[in-house]
Amino acid sequence: MNLIGLVLAVAVGISLGLLGGGGSILTLPILMYAFGMGEKEAIATSLIVVGITSAAAVISHARQGNVEWRTGLIFAAAGSAGAFGGGWFADFIPGSWLVNGFLLMMVATAIAMIRGRKEVKAHEGPLPVPKILVEGLVVGIVTGLVGAGGGFLVVPALALLGGLPMPKAVGTSLVVIAIKSFFGYLGHATHVAIDPMIAMEVSLMAVVGSFVGGVVAPRVPASNLRQAFGVFVMLMAMYMGSKQLM
Repeated sequence: MNLIGLVLAVAVGISLGLLGGGGSILTLPILMYAFGMGEKEAIATSLIVVGITSAAAVISHARQGNVEWRTGLIFAAAGSAGAFGGGWFADFIPGSWLVNGFLLMMVATAIAMIRGRKEVKAHEGPLPVPKILVEGLVVGIVTGLVGAGGGFLVVPALALLGGLPMPKAVGTSLVVIAIKSFFGYLGHATHVAIDPMIAMEVSLMAVVGSFVGGVVAPRVPASNLRQAFGVFVMLMAMYMGSKQLM
């Protein structure tokens, strides 16, 4: 079963490299169902995997000029504070509640990305700092609680709310995810112990997949990329929801 999990981990990297998110959506069920981890252990471990994989995936996007560093670093700073707090507070919430909250966010985000908004204009110049800080803090708290790297929230925040073109929203989100996942894990580490060997094995396989996703991303039209992201998230929500009901 572990071999299957490691193979599936490649898909985590492909998702992050191609879509700038979705890695935690795959990582969480892989750790829970393929490696038999409990909810909170899987949540904490997923943050390590997604953080390492995102850091690797951002390399190819940065080379293509698809990273807004100023926006990403400010967003990540606010998100990291929220993620640490959310990760720490997760100790007081039942694991099943966290997973159910994770599912609800997946469905809402999938709908938003599939529908988009009527007019999404590329943002000219830097985004206003207060707006970035507020969005980053809110996303950080939420994703810190459920252990998600936050790509499925960061990408919509940057693309739908911030007005970044989809390719730059994808590349910039990887910077945010890498930094925020680290601080989110630190919050969970105050009350959860993980298996470092499994975390490193899954991370290694996911990094391999991230390079594949990064190479393919420039060849996919932005509109198709956004819709594919939404459909992907919805399918994973349906799968996890069925598992929760079993």
